[in-house]
Amino acid sequence: MMTEVTDDLEPAPLRVVPADTTPFADVEAVFGTRGDPAHCWCQWYKIPGSNWRGIGDEALRDRLEAQLNAPGAGPGLLAYDGDEPVGWCAVEPRANLPRLKSSRLIAGHTPNPDFDEPGIWSISCFVVPRAYRRRGVGRALAEAAVEFARANGARIVEGYAIDATKHEKIPAADLFHGTVSMFADAGFTEVGRPNADRAIMQLRLRD
Repeated sequence: MMTEVTDDLEPAPLRVVPADTTPFADVEAVFGTRGDPAHCWCQWYKIPGSNWRGIGDEALRDRLEAQLNAPGAGPGLLAYDGDEPVGWCAVEPRANLPRLKSSRLIAGHTPNPDFDEPGIWSISCFVVPRAYRRRGVGRALAEAAVEFARANGARIVEGYAIDATKHEKIPAADLFHGTVSMFADAGFTEVGRPNADRAIMQLRLRD
């Protein structure tokens, strides 16, 4: 899967921009060469499970680069501390993430089960390298993702958060979703609870 992100303690003076306006080398710097991000490249929700194992890391990286070069909004944002890239957030129309349809945790608990509806956007992944965690990066990305979705016509923004209060320690592989408190701080409310430690979070931007 992807990466870990924690509840950040203090906001940081960060700049967040669409990743398709940045050098791809900055995206590569955030994803790194080891760990879950370097083996996923934010493709988990875009490739059916039956096909996932046959695609290597380099091909996944190439897919993300192609998606960033394609026309249209998305698929993500980069956070910078000065000139240093310090985080990634995936945000794009939910219809671009076909694997969500087969996720019982998500498809069975969102109040908006039409996954082809173009007005619903998803915040599906955060990548924050270890050196930059607990500095407000994840929260800044979540807030910027809302504004990015709003500017590109989203009606609803949806996230799939971990409830950190339900665990003494959360497995690192689960934290790429973001946390309930992070989404709540960005204005989201809980609209579904697939199980004790997972919540569907939504923010309605317009009717």
